[in-house]
Amino acid sequence: MKIADIDKILKAQRDYFASGATLSVKFRVDMLKKLYTAVKSHEKEIGEALSEDLGKSDFEGFMCETGMALSEIGYMIKNTAKFAKEQTVRTPLAQFSARSYKKPSPYGNVLIMSPWNYPLLLSLSPLANAIAAGNTAIVKPSAYSPATSAVVAKIIAECFPEKYVAVITGGRQENAALLDQKFDFVFFTGSQNVGKEVLRHTAEHLTPAVLELGGKSPCIVDGSAKIKLAAKRIVFGKFLNCGQTCVAPDYVLCEKSVKDELVKEIIKQIRAQYGKEPLLNPDYGKIINEKHFERINALIDRKKTVYGGNALPEKLKIEPTVMSDVEWSDAVMQEEIFGPVLPILTYEKFGDIFGILRDKPKPLALYFFSESEYRIRAVMERCSYGGGCVNDCIIHLATSEMGFGGVGESGMGSYHGKDGFDAFSHTKSIVDKKTWLDLPMRYQPYARELYSKLLHIFLK
Repeated sequence: MKIADIDKILKAQRDYFASGATLSVKFRVDMLKKLYTAVKSHEKEIGEALSEDLGKSDFEGFMCETGMALSEIGYMIKNTAKFAKEQTVRTPLAQFSARSYKKPSPYGNVLIMSPWNYPLLLSLSPLANAIAAGNTAIVKPSAYSPATSAVVAKIIAECFPEKYVAVITGGRQENAALLDQKFDFVFFTGSQNVGKEVLRHTAEHLTPAVLELGGKSPCIVDGSAKIKLAAKRIVFGKFLNCGQTCVAPDYVLCEKSVKDELVKEIIKQIRAQYGKEPLLNPDYGKIINEKHFERINALIDRKKTVYGGNALPEKLKIEPTVMSDVEWSDAVMQEEIFGPVLPILTYEKFGDIFGILRDKPKPLALYFFSESEYRIRAVMERCSYGGGCVNDCIIHLATSEMGFGGVGESGMGSYHGKDGFDAFSHTKSIVDKKTWLDLPMRYQPYARELYSKLLHIFLK
């Protein structure tokens, strides 16, 4: 798309927002209903596109993308009126007589940049939040998932005029052109390196942004954990979408005394969930492209591989792979894996965890498997991370009742449900001062003694 076309769409959206057309709650809910209906009507097409781009099965595509997108849209349909209400707050006595209230207001024209690993969900879920908050939006899906990006563009074109919601496809040139524009708000999901570029551009315009990034999310297993159950849930979380999930357990940090047992059970669970030949399993996905396939393959140390490691280059498939006796200096620990390779590291005693993680970049997620309430509380409180689970993986993001987001290197801001509505809104603080009374003490010449006495009363 030409830069002139982007300029034209953005100007049309600014004019449309300025008209006030997006502000009524009824309009927002009606638009969300249109989106919900369109997604439902294209379920089969979405499933085929997800299979083409990522090798996702119908079940996984619905469970992790279409179903979750519909859930978020439905949640916003149900709750937008409540979220958009003004909230009256207490007025200080010194401001008598007045009404003080907080009013959520849309930012205006927003940009949503979505990634390739969950190309439908991570386009439509933030879009639902943006619509509910009353914004216009430009959605930029990833060029790495072209089939799903085309379906996203088709759905949005069927629902909305470009002056309200538009999709701009393409690659780096289009990304750069969009980031050079001045938006009122930018929402980005993707890698840390690209996130830094997004933030540099938004800083030029002092544009607020939410960044949903990633990182090396640890999965900690202590000696009290139910090892069989832990292995089952770790395998599910790690190898879902062929490991290409921003909140997948990046590595396991295991108490040394239970390492051998855990490795044994993880291997059993891989066989149980994916079969003896995962590369031939039609429900097991593929790596997004050759570049990432080669990158992930290069992280596998064959000498430390205790399971898997095989690949089908022609189909961009890599087996669920387990590496044991991994050290922090190994190549696999120098970057986010974002693939089906699970390194296992160990620690000696519980207190070591905090020293090990203290100087590591703050992860998007943290998982802790333990039966000790004291240890669970200590890890949840003392470690810094975006969100996580106790005795499970990934499922904390599968709800509209809690916000999802990172901290530090793993991102800033959050969305989903009310948090998503708030992310795409600016809350105005307003004092509605009445005109039937006007206390004179604040005007010059000041009655200092009277003011001092009244202030003393107010502060008691």
